[in-house]
Amino acid sequence: MGPLPRTLELFYDVVSPYSWLAFEVLCRYKNIWNVNLQLRPTLIAGIMKDSGSLTAMRFLTAVKLEHPEMLEKVSRELWMRVWSRDEDITEPQSILAAAQKAGMSAGQAQELLGRVSTPQVKNQLKETTEAACRYGAFGLPVTVVHLDDESHVLFGSDRMELLAHLLGEKWMGPVPPAVNARL
Repeated sequence: MGPLPRTLELFYDVVSPYSWLAFEVLCRYKNIWNVNLQLRPTLIAGIMKDSGSLTAMRFLTAVKLEHPEMLEKVSRELWMRVWSRDEDITEPQSILAAAQKAGMSAGQAQELLGRVSTPQVKNQLKETTEAACRYGAFGLPVTVVHLDDESHVLFGSDRMELLAHLLGEKWMGPVPPAVNARL
């Protein structure tokens, strides 16, 4: 039996292409490195000037609250829309389309979209963004590594070799050659 899972928090916003790079790499390595990857949708506008992602990030916050098993897929689809296909992610219909393409039912997606303005969702996104700021975030992505009652904060998507070193793991490039690391 290997070591107990270590916890990594990834604070991200889908309008950040560098957050996407970190997200994909960490999703590929979470099983290889035996880490508990906690996805933390964060409003970059709470850290930087307006980004235009408020509704999308509130939607992801609602997904995390109600259907956390869908968070990885819906996040990925929003990134695909904005950064791979140059599609809008600010309009409700676009967010619904992304959720459905990720495998969420139309009813589930519509219900979650209806919750983006609720105090619960607004407060959760605000709390997550404030948590990133407490770690010293000045942009996204921010990965927080929790080891031996200590937190290590890494900014950017180009710190994966350092992350591997902190974890005592091997870095095999952005696409590791392991079957269990496939998307």
